[in-house]
Amino acid sequence: MKGHREAGKYLASGLIEAGVDVGYAYKPLHHPMGHAFLNTVLLLDDERRGFDYPLVQFSVNCYGRRVNAARGLRLPLSMRGEINNLDPPGPNPHRCMQVGAAAARVMAKSPWRVAFVASSSWSHSFLTEKNWQLWPDVEADRRLYDALETGDYAAWHRHTTDQIEDSGQHEVLNWFCLLGAEELGRKPDKATFIETWAFVSPVVFAYYRA
Repeated sequence: MKGHREAGKYLASGLIEAGVDVGYAYKPLHHPMGHAFLNTVLLLDDERRGFDYPLVQFSVNCYGRRVNAARGLRLPLSMRGEINNLDPPGPNPHRCMQVGAAAARVMAKSPWRVAFVASSSWSHSFLTEKNWQLWPDVEADRRLYDALETGDYAAWHRHTTDQIEDSGQHEVLNWFCLLGAEELGRKPDKATFIETWAFVSPVVFAYYRA
């Protein structure tokens, strides 16, 4: 797999000029690619022929106060009432959509053909405290998915950090960036909701043609 330094610099410059104060780095701190990015490439290269498309990794602080305090592990259920006092929250969902829209505008003017890819499962059982960390918030995921499928972007803009954390939907912030990039309000060309109550998280697939 290979990166695209020129495109990354172009994107970071364009976002900063548009008022989005993004951070950037020329090399990873600990390892070449975090699992959220690596798993995405493995899914796209399902037949393991090799992935020839250069990548720009765009990280979002999805977990905020909930996972940072637990150092990536489960919080004891006895701490459910203390979560809001642990660490600062992740970014606001509406702001993620604004950043996604800005990124789309910047790259639309670039000399490259670009695909935006958001990777995450949706609500996670071990992040859903109200369900005793046993099952995900499938109903909340279904509401967001229905809004995605029908092109109801206003519903996504109304979603709040409190709703994200209540439903264990922390990783869906990646999708908020993607939905923001689809700022024209298009419906997906294809979308699928895979419901599960037993295997940590429901899974959603969606794509939008150029």
